[in-house]
Amino acid sequence: MSLSLRQLRYFVATAECGQVSHAAIDLAISQSAVTSAIKELERTVGASLFSRSAQGMELTTAGRQFLSHAYEILAKVDEATHLNLLVGDVEGELSVAATYTVIGYFLPLHIERIRRIFPRIRIHLHELNRESIEEGLLANEYDISVLLTSNITNPMLTTETLISSVRRLWVPAQHGLLRLDSVGLRDIAREPYIMLTVDEAAHSSLKYWSNTPHQPRVLLRTSSVEAVRSMVANGLGVAILSDMVHRPWSLEGRRIETITVQDPVPPMDVGLAWRANAIFSPAMQAFRSYFQQAFGLPGYSL
Repeated sequence: MSLSLRQLRYFVATAECGQVSHAAIDLAISQSAVTSAIKELERTVGASLFSRSAQGMELTTAGRQFLSHAYEILAKVDEATHLNLLVGDVEGELSVAATYTVIGYFLPLHIERIRRIFPRIRIHLHELNRESIEEGLLANEYDISVLLTSNITNPMLTTETLISSVRRLWVPAQHGLLRLDSVGLRDIAREPYIMLTVDEAAHSSLKYWSNTPHQPRVLLRTSSVEAVRSMVANGLGVAILSDMVHRPWSLEGRRIETITVQDPVPPMDVGLAWRANAIFSPAMQAFRSYFQQAFGLPGYSL
């Protein structure tokens, strides 16, 4: 029996949700369909992918290994079915600046695709903070950048948002807040809080906290997303971070759940930025067109 894309999607949804019922809701199908698909998949691979308990579905060692393969397969299928062939004979040099979060959690897959589609474009990638990127763009040191467009306010730069990644509350498995019907900043303010500082995350979070009478009870400030992930997974605190950087498991193999915050929390916007009125080279246009097509934005052309 061969595995199917349906089984892979149901497996990934269950691994990320930790509950068959939650996965079924996300997929808009019945729980029995999810359960059946996972059982079929386990028979096909010849291993148990989940440990089942009253608390939910926890990946086994084989399940964690299989999850990485499932992500890779689904990413390749998505690329093949949603990306039309772009003209690959564009050539030239391209200097691209990006921030830490973008390089760590967004850009590498797209750079790899761009290099395959446009093998004659030589991309020079630079990791910098937002202020340095803005200065470099205006000084013509970099052609284009990929960064958090939600942080850009300079009128001398043009931005184009690609995705808006929802920010949610991260909590460890079986945390008390998971039992509440709704969770707001008032509830979160009672918990020890792990504050991420990289890419102006602390500044962004304090902006929405400042609109309420509540403040986070900060236990630790750190520039490491992995430190936040580990601290939360081990029950030392909670954090509000975007879905883009969320992973359901810490390095220790402990689960991290997410909760939608009822108070207004703005998403993290990721996109492109360049000097206003810049004349696009063929390489710049190809780079921008790739992202426009990849994310379904209007007006892509080569």
